Amino acid sequence: MTLSTYTPALYASFRHQTFTHRQLVPVPSKGLLRIERGSVRTLTWSDQGTPITLGYWGVGDVLGQSLSGVQPYQIECKTHVEISYIPANLFDRSLDEILAHVQQTQAFFCIVRSESLRDRLLQLLVFLGQKFGREVAQGLLIDLRLTHQELSEAMGITRITVTRLMCRLEEEGIIDRSRPQYIVLTSR
Repeated sequence: MTLSTYTPALYASFRHQTFTHRQLVPVPSKGLLRIERGSVRTLTWSDQGTPITLGYWGVGDVLGQSLSGVQPYQIECKTHVEISYIPANLFDRSLDEILAHVQQTQAFFCIVRSESLRDRLLQLLVFLGQKFGREVAQGLLIDLRLTHQELSEAMGITRITVTRLMCRLEEEGIIDRSRPQYIVLTSR
């Protein structure tokens, strides 16, 4: 799914900033931000004030208002994050990452438009596992602390429905949630 040709040395001269878990990243009106370490989610709000998750992003991903066009646009750190700024006149250095951003956005959109809510949640967890997962004895650990509220905002459903679906997936043996806020896609 990713075309990333992550080359930290190419961006070494760019200004780097660090942020902590849950901190909001200031979004420049022009230019892009590149994640050098950590993970973030981007979000906006409906007219009623409901948060809408636009995506989850990790090392090597580029993001910003210039790619989104959505207002309001917010970047929330899911972990400790290091980000570099890419000025608009240097976007040509990031074409592979920009294409990967478009592809990931479209893949995310397809997931959240899935008809079956159970399948939508499972596809989202698989997507997050592929992007942020690491192998553990039980299967693939999604190495992000995800709340049911955040999952509901990503899927466009209620938190209560997410809780019910998570219990169902756990009963089916598809996921393991023995550690609070961590999800393992079991290797069955």
